[in-house]
Amino acid sequence: MLKQIEIETSAGDALVDITEQAKALVAKSGVQAGICVLIVPHTTAAITLNSGLDPATPADILADVKRLVPTRVDFVHQYDTPADAAAHIKATLVGNSITLAIDGGELLVGWSQSILFYEFDGPRSRQVQVKIIAG
Repeated sequence: MLKQIEIETSAGDALVDITEQAKALVAKSGVQAGICVLIVPHTTAAITLNSGLDPATPADILADVKRLVPTRVDFVHQYDTPADAAAHIKATLVGNSITLAIDGGELLVGWSQSILFYEFDGPRSRQVQVKIIAG
């Protein structure tokens, strides 16, 4: 069964920790062993697994992604805005899915790991699709 996590993002680039929502969906599913796949069905947003304990870590990641892919007016692809064009590239670099194991009815993430949703072209209403598969 496919579930969704709903997210309202702020303007510009932002990040949202969705670890607790994902853990709650796994717990509610009743699956004791298997995998959980989280997919971002948007071309200007991404998802990753990294430290969420220290709020400076996600902020540093977001700042360096912005540094690596600055908003420029010379993008060939200008369908919407230069910020939108940059967002497509940022999302490609970070990625649109992660797969995590489920064991003992719990989503397996490290003690310092968080599931981080990255918005690169907000504000927007976003979804993360969550597929929980027993195995």
